[in-house]
Amino acid sequence: MQTNFTTAQLADPHVAESEKILRKCVHCGFCTATCPTYVTLGNELDSPRGRIYLIKDMLENGRPADKEIVTHIDRCLSCLACMTTCPSGVNYMHLVDHARVHIEKTYRRPLMDRLTRGALAMVLPHRGRFRAALRLAKLGRPIAGAFDKVAALKPIASMLCLAPASVPATSPLEKPGVHAPKVARKGRVAILTGCAQPVLDPGINEATVSLLNRLGIEVVVPKGEGCCGALVHHMGREEAALASARQNVDAWTREIERGGLDAIVITASGCGTTIKDYGFMLRLDPAYAEKAARVSALAKDVTEYLATLDLPEPQRKPGLTVAYHSACSMQHGQKITRQPKDLLTRAGFVVKEPREGHLCCGSAGTYNIMQPEISARLRDRKVKNIEATGAALVATGNIGCITQIASAAKLPVVHTVKLLDWAYGGEKPAGL
Repeated sequence: MQTNFTTAQLADPHVAESEKILRKCVHCGFCTATCPTYVTLGNELDSPRGRIYLIKDMLENGRPADKEIVTHIDRCLSCLACMTTCPSGVNYMHLVDHARVHIEKTYRRPLMDRLTRGALAMVLPHRGRFRAALRLAKLGRPIAGAFDKVAALKPIASMLCLAPASVPATSPLEKPGVHAPKVARKGRVAILTGCAQPVLDPGINEATVSLLNRLGIEVVVPKGEGCCGALVHHMGREEAALASARQNVDAWTREIERGGLDAIVITASGCGTTIKDYGFMLRLDPAYAEKAARVSALAKDVTEYLATLDLPEPQRKPGLTVAYHSACSMQHGQKITRQPKDLLTRAGFVVKEPREGHLCCGSAGTYNIMQPEISARLRDRKVKNIEATGAALVATGNIGCITQIASAAKLPVVHTVKLLDWAYGGEKPAGL
């Protein structure tokens, strides 16, 4: 793609990076076939290629974002299926992230939109606030239908409907500490506690620590670690995202220097995609660039890390048929496709892959709140394909996907690591 940025514009490193990305696009349109919003809506401007044209025009002309571009960028799930499909290597992730920052700086959203986004940014990244909000949601759930009838209030209705009926008790694993292995130590890792996941399902990290400890891995919950920053990052709130990244880089760097780390294990693939990008996000910060790159190199999805270990024979082979849903952040963001399925198969599960596995389930961070109608269409399409496999349950590696699919599926939806923990001697996951 030909670009016409001025020398002055290219002096901005963010613009210079986006210009390099734009130049790689050859307008082939392969991305349209795998883009969930284009497949659903059929509008060229709701495809990666269409959004790339909009972003190019906005950045080249140095103009503020307008309603049209905001509408189409907001509809992007950041599923990154386009990056898997693209033969030219266009880094759409970094381009759309830059566009969102530009939108946040130059566009004034309607009042209700600003309030909703502000509330999400203030609540979701903080476990205590999120836990309190979920308890309050129980009071508002009876009037969710009334909110759903007003366009500006539909996100509030979505939040109320997605909130669980009960909030699990706080897990001891939320506190910093060291969890010693049950056998001779074979490795040492840090685990990302996270923000939303330990509130919605603390059993995921509990199963991870339990499994790793039985395999001889010491697991550290570092002091000072917090939200990975993905939620605010995808809202274009750059400074908040970078602050979270720096906080985590500091926490994990202390553990690297204290006793070394073989990996930083992440059990939410959406977080993993962002943490693996810390090196890029902080590349312009001389105090953090090197440390962030080291952290990104150590970041591993839990299945990615387990695949490197010499696993014993499973203690039980459940023999259940599992529909494996590969989260977009797993297959497109991190390019992890084989390891989860291989681990489940080795653990005694029969793994089936649903049709259209490349298409997003519609969760995508806060997308199912901010774009509930498109999200619901994608969810229903995903659930239909999953249930067509005839599987007894669904396995996936991202809490957002678990919440989204479980809101419509008749099958239990379980994190992959819970099934692996069960096969290797842990507790049977609830609901099976």
